[in-house]
Amino acid sequence: MVDFSPVRFDQSWAKVLAPYESELKSIEKSLEGKITYPSYESAFRALTIPLEKVRVVIFGQDPYPTPGNATGFAFAVPTDVKIPASLRNIFKEYQEDLGRNQMPSSDLSQWSNQGVLLLNRALTYSPDGELSSDDWIPITNAIAQELGERDVVAILWGNDARNLRHYFRGNWVIESAHPSPLSAYRGFFGSKPFSRTNEILEKNNLPPVTW
Repeated sequence: MVDFSPVRFDQSWAKVLAPYESELKSIEKSLEGKITYPSYESAFRALTIPLEKVRVVIFGQDPYPTPGNATGFAFAVPTDVKIPASLRNIFKEYQEDLGRNQMPSSDLSQWSNQGVLLLNRALTYSPDGELSSDDWIPITNAIAQELGERDVVAILWGNDARNLRHYFRGNWVIESAHPSPLSAYRGFFGSKPFSRTNEILEKNNLPPVTW
């Protein structure tokens, strides 16, 4: 593991993040002593998945603004909290897409353990507005660029995430509206991201995800 104290991530991401060490230190300084969701220490938790094991990336927009919800994995929540509306909509589409009644755990560990990277464009939410979402953009752009050079399916939910499409090969991209209640009926529902992801993987002789 590389230590950009207090942030920790898998060593394999060092070459991607090292050029942004000064930006990360600036973000850390601006958030020092401030409340953020998730905590700055957990902001890169998704990157504990080794880079070479990433098969799918799901990009969202911002972490949950409700205290105790954001975990460092986009859309995931701890198993002991109420499932937020966006995740409920994801599970609804999951059931419709795959024809299943049972849903995965709300911490989404079943996905991340299989190399599904769950990342937002902004890695922290600051209730006092101390840090803009835009401050994270260069860093998440760099992550997207690296993933786009690999055999990784990109699922892009929401306009901020869809701005990353040019980093990925067109036929490896699945994009739609965000699963938020404000936009889910404008293209998220019915987008079939889970089955389409597996179609792409299998077409390229790669193992499917057990969603």
